[in-house]
Amino acid sequence: MSGPESSGPAIVVERMGKRFRLQRSGTRTIKSAMLDLMRNRGAGKNAFWALQDMNFVVNRGETLGIVGANGAGKSTLLSLLAGTKVPTTGSIRTTGTISSLLELGAGFHPDLTGRENVFLAGAIMGLSRRQMRERFDAIVDFAGMRDFIDQPVKHYSSGMYVRLGFSVAVEVDPDILLIDEVLAVGDENFQKKCLQKIDAFRRAGKTMLIISHDLSTIQSISDRILFLDQGRIEGIGDPREVIGRYRALARSRQTGGYEREWGTGEARIEGVTFEDESGRETDLFESGGTVRCRIRYRAERRIEEPVFGFGLSDANARLIFGSNMQIEGFRLPAIEGEGEVVLDLGGLPVAAGHYLFSFSLHSSDHRTNYHRLDHCFAITVTSDSRFEGVCRIPCAWSAPGPA
Repeated sequence: MSGPESSGPAIVVERMGKRFRLQRSGTRTIKSAMLDLMRNRGAGKNAFWALQDMNFVVNRGETLGIVGANGAGKSTLLSLLAGTKVPTTGSIRTTGTISSLLELGAGFHPDLTGRENVFLAGAIMGLSRRQMRERFDAIVDFAGMRDFIDQPVKHYSSGMYVRLGFSVAVEVDPDILLIDEVLAVGDENFQKKCLQKIDAFRRAGKTMLIISHDLSTIQSISDRILFLDQGRIEGIGDPREVIGRYRALARSRQTGGYEREWGTGEARIEGVTFEDESGRETDLFESGGTVRCRIRYRAERRIEEPVFGFGLSDANARLIFGSNMQIEGFRLPAIEGEGEVVLDLGGLPVAAGHYLFSFSLHSSDHRTNYHRLDHCFAITVTSDSRFEGVCRIPCAWSAPGPA
């Protein structure tokens, strides 16, 4: 259609599925290929369903965030909505013009200059050269590419690719904008410009679908969240609720079956979130950096002098370090109803890898465990340092001369 209708949804997906045929490795003869075709009829045991039973509607002016683990089908879904792939089953109906940024530099010809690729992208979207000339300066200025626009894009860095691609995608003024992980590429200033542009699109009543692993950002900019897992819809709705479900599933898979929950239940740990040095909620930290744990609790009755504790274990649930309020000399007089306590860990001295957190809430005499969450929260640590073992201990070598 040439433009959006005054009412009605922007996107309708019904009973949609996408199947790919997996190719066997190794050399194949014509005979083996024909036998496979006759046995499988193009599918069978070599078929892989990237998406199944997709049913959802996106309203005009809505921002739908899409989350899920790698391989969940997120990028395949956007490719189907953009029309670069065709569904195997079901249907997709879209109303209005669509612009997309699905892959780094997708659609750019490496031997053409940035200028030529801008006009080529416009032609692919059905815009005339006059229309693209009117938008050209805005595209170049937003991308900050004035000095490089006449260079072949094969010489561009990855950041330059995505800056120009995003600029083209947003400045052609589409009715529906599809974005795949653009917020993860580029420097901080460009990411801020992207978020400002996304906010302007929302205020203009545009429809957007955005994939991002930055859960805090996607939660803040989305009206609803679609949660994909292994090619199926696991949830769609309120951003906070759906992302909570996604985090819970991700944690359960990362903890490797070591998690355990127990206690009397008179008071409970309702949830734990992790923040980095900048206060950003995340589960990815650098070795030597700080970790802030926000522990939310609920007490059904007044509990005098409760003690919160924690343990940090490796990926095999072997304890590395543990402590509690009593050990650290902090006294909490009482808790009742809902509240929060904060644990700050400074200079995390561990090697790169996955780690499991346990949290506990018990009486001051240690006789009553109100709630324990053993190995229920996972974080990932990155490190540029090389050493043997789990923890880094500061050390220095010297070779004193002869007496």
